[in-house]
Amino acid sequence: MKKYTGLDDITDLQELIAQARELKNNPYAYEQLGKRKRLVMLFFNSSLRTRLSTEKAASNLGMDVTVMNFNSDAWKLEFEDGTVMDADTSEHIKEAAQVISQYADIIAVRAFPTLTDKAKDESEYVISSFVKYASVPIVNMESATAHPLQALADAITITELAKKKKPKVVLSWAPHPKALPHAVANSFIGMMQKMDVDFTITHPKGYELDKAVVKDSVVEYDQDAALKDADFVYVKNWSNYENYGKVLATTDSHTSWTITDEKLGEARFMHCLPVRRNVIVTDSVLDGKNSVVIEQANNRTYSAQVILKSILENLN
Repeated sequence: MKKYTGLDDITDLQELIAQARELKNNPYAYEQLGKRKRLVMLFFNSSLRTRLSTEKAASNLGMDVTVMNFNSDAWKLEFEDGTVMDADTSEHIKEAAQVISQYADIIAVRAFPTLTDKAKDESEYVISSFVKYASVPIVNMESATAHPLQALADAITITELAKKKKPKVVLSWAPHPKALPHAVANSFIGMMQKMDVDFTITHPKGYELDKAVVKDSVVEYDQDAALKDADFVYVKNWSNYENYGKVLATTDSHTSWTITDEKLGEARFMHCLPVRRNVIVTDSVLDGKNSVVIEQANNRTYSAQVILKSILENLN
């Protein structure tokens, strides 16, 4: 693997999942692989699981890690070509990416969308600029439209916990007071399309996702119908795609999308975290026996570790 910026960088998903599960059983098996190699993690947005799990994954492989929060620790970057830099940006990505490449063997980047300019967000200008100008491999720790490390952790979790060959997996929208990105939903959909699962997406009308992402996946507007006989229910809010980044007026039908014990049934509850209790999901579900959010979070380490391992093997 030369980079990991999206799911298309995966050539053999089942083999990657198998390797991740082996790493989970023996996390230090390849601790010499990353010796004298450095991962530089660049955060344009806040993080908890992504930062800690990726740093742990790199450490398990023997790598040294540098973490930089760009909003507070670095010069503000300019990404536009030909711009006259007489405003608040001090350094251009062309120089920054090349300089950071001299200090890193792998660069990992996390940068959220604007949720105001769809074309700009879909251009993935931050992650794409690092790919273009850096001379070392790039790992996507969540970008404007994708979260491939989370999606791989989700695939590991479902593989570990599935009790049938082809489980029913449902991605359900849930209400949220803020406008949230589409990245997690997009990558989860893409991952489920690569797996042998019975997959359904459910959301209120008006919250349709990008047709290019959804493709031929089943979309069911009746949440109860979608959740029937589900084995895994992955819950996530996303903002309006057509009226980009907007939250539609709150109605009873929207608040009724909160996941409850009745709705979940015997399915496993999944969420990427952080989660708004009693908005996205009730306390009783989140604290109950069918919640696997902590297992998901644990698998973030091994999704990152198997990606870093694959890239390091290509470097050596």
